[in-house]
Amino acid sequence: MIPEAKALKLIEIYFYVCKVYEENLQFFCQRFSNNDEPEFTDQEIMTIYLFVTNQEQKFVLTQIHRFANEYLRSWFPKLGTYTAFITRLNRMPEAFRMLASNILHSNLPQDCDLTKSVLDSVPIITCSGKRSSKVAREITDKTYSSTKNMWYYGLKLHFLGFCRPSKLPYPEDIVITKASENDLNVFKESWGSLENRVFFGDKIYIDTPYFKKLKEAQNSEMMTPIKSIKGHSIEQNQRDFAYNELYSKAVSAIRQPVESFFNWIIQKTDIQRASKVRSTNGLLVHVYAKISAAFIGLIFNP
Repeated sequence: MIPEAKALKLIEIYFYVCKVYEENLQFFCQRFSNNDEPEFTDQEIMTIYLFVTNQEQKFVLTQIHRFANEYLRSWFPKLGTYTAFITRLNRMPEAFRMLASNILHSNLPQDCDLTKSVLDSVPIITCSGKRSSKVAREITDKTYSSTKNMWYYGLKLHFLGFCRPSKLPYPEDIVITKASENDLNVFKESWGSLENRVFFGDKIYIDTPYFKKLKEAQNSEMMTPIKSIKGHSIEQNQRDFAYNELYSKAVSAIRQPVESFFNWIIQKTDIQRASKVRSTNGLLVHVYAKISAAFIGLIFNP
């Protein structure tokens, strides 16, 4: 059994999942077999994952199933074996992706500044670069992470979020790519068409000719810390130092909450560690289900 307060949250999560499932998630979980209406439903599987991750802070699938088996059996009497649970869960990466999108877009806070956005990326690691990865090779690859000072195999989560005064930025869009994908290329492909926007990024987003055209065409611009220019004399660098330093600090101060956002979602879901994933679908479920679990609390704590 679980405490009454958590039981109420379990019920809220279940009703929310059922509502969204009827609206659109069911179309991403369709079955073309005689077992098209299993006794243990997709809604129940998603609810268990979201509740145990969000409320009990258990991030490994074995822990999630064990907790459900020991404490939620009265709520979900048809819960099967661990193997059956994982098999069913790994069939729903698209359902979790749509659920994450629905949660984020239906709970947009009123204090979001829709004209200012921060962006950055964070690695999702399937294994260290010292080993040869054999998992999800079609969507992962090897690259170097300067923030972690290591080579790794995996994905990269690219984040675009609305700025909020004195609060964490709120996700506007999340893009998943192979680990080696350049952040600037992702911006150009995914967000280069956004109009009337001021973006705040790090030095990886510096591309003066491109953003000059973006300013003219979309009235959007990119603010980044200033990168020193090769070939400038010592005197010129010293003369510009004070301005460059103040400007870069101002941009970095606006960007800083995105680092806090990544720290928050890692603490809430342990999304960065995917070393126990054993399939492509499992890796996609790992990403989108954990994003959903991090934000599912918005339905009862708006």
